Amino acid sequence: MAHDPRDLICELCRQFYTQGWVSGTGGGISIREGDKVYMAPSGVQKERLKPEDLFELDAEGNVLKAPAGNLSACAPLFFNAFRIREAGAVMHSHSVNALLATLISGDEFRVTHLEMMKGIRGVGFHDELVVPVIENTAHEHELADSMAAAMEAYPKSFAVLVRRHGVYVWGRDWVEAKRHAECYDYLFEAAVKMRQLGVDAAEPPAQKAEAAQ
Repeated sequence: MAHDPRDLICELCRQFYTQGWVSGTGGGISIREGDKVYMAPSGVQKERLKPEDLFELDAEGNVLKAPAGNLSACAPLFFNAFRIREAGAVMHSHSVNALLATLISGDEFRVTHLEMMKGIRGVGFHDELVVPVIENTAHEHELADSMAAAMEAYPKSFAVLVRRHGVYVWGRDWVEAKRHAECYDYLFEAAVKMRQLGVDAAEPPAQKAEAAQ
């Protein structure tokens, strides 16, 4: 795995492309290192990114180096995580699993007693994992305020789902953000498939057993 944040972003975007998270130029990733932020551009084939294609910004969001192309429309949302949650990396996925998870949820996505919950910092098997769901808008940057409000209201969550759109996930560094993104995506898929089987992923198994007695 590369170490330079520009190389890392390119490598991760290629991996995320194979997972269906950044297809069709959608989605992206941003990494903060020191007082600089590196960000994939908007509207480009993420699996073909090169280090020289990336934007470099300062901690306030001012562009220091601008390649050809446009700054990601996700920039205000990435900076929400940097400023509010002190994240070191933020990933935006257009995963079908994330989209479907919003269709079986109200204002919150909830699951419990699923092993992969343990991949989220501070969450155990017997806990309840909650992810806020915000409504989509016509333009990405218009999500910034509702995303910030959700992050403030759910300080234990490392993700915000956007209905019929996807998810934003972050961590203290790219390693944790990647782990969180993979675990959340697994949980989104599991909850959707459990619903198809008539099982509510938000219901503890003990309660279900008691109800059957």
